[in-house]
Amino acid sequence: MSETEQTNEAVRGPMDIRAVMAALPHRYPMLLIDRVVSLVPSKSIHAVKAVSVNEPFFQGHFPTRPIMPGVLIVEAIAQAAGILAVESLGLSGSGKLVYFMGIEGAKFRSPIEPGCLVDFHVEFTQVRGAICKFSGKAMVEGKLAAEAHCVAMIADPPSD
Repeated sequence: MSETEQTNEAVRGPMDIRAVMAALPHRYPMLLIDRVVSLVPSKSIHAVKAVSVNEPFFQGHFPTRPIMPGVLIVEAIAQAAGILAVESLGLSGSGKLVYFMGIEGAKFRSPIEPGCLVDFHVEFTQVRGAICKFSGKAMVEGKLAAEAHCVAMIADPPSD
């Protein structure tokens, strides 16, 4: 979707880290979205993460050539999708959770290293009741670094 098309929609954003934390239950070290640049409800989100050499996973992946693990790139795409779902469905602060159910077509094109600013672009592809499907991309300096299709379910948190 072009910037011009988005301006005709009800674009929200930016969302700072406090708003991100209100939308997601994740916390350090698993919170992988730093802020939301823009969100078009029921359509798309542009979120970012500034990758620092201080990330705990770089101690072991890999000490001599730090690269962000692919599973965490996919997790960041899923977290951006979770924010899109929660904000689009008016569930922020409701206690509802977005459970990751599946991933398809994950492809990794180039490594993400310390110092990168990663742009996550995620779009809804389908919503059926509590089940949502998304298509996401991780971009670094306008270049595709990774992509994946995700399926998630909106549900109540487990009872204690």
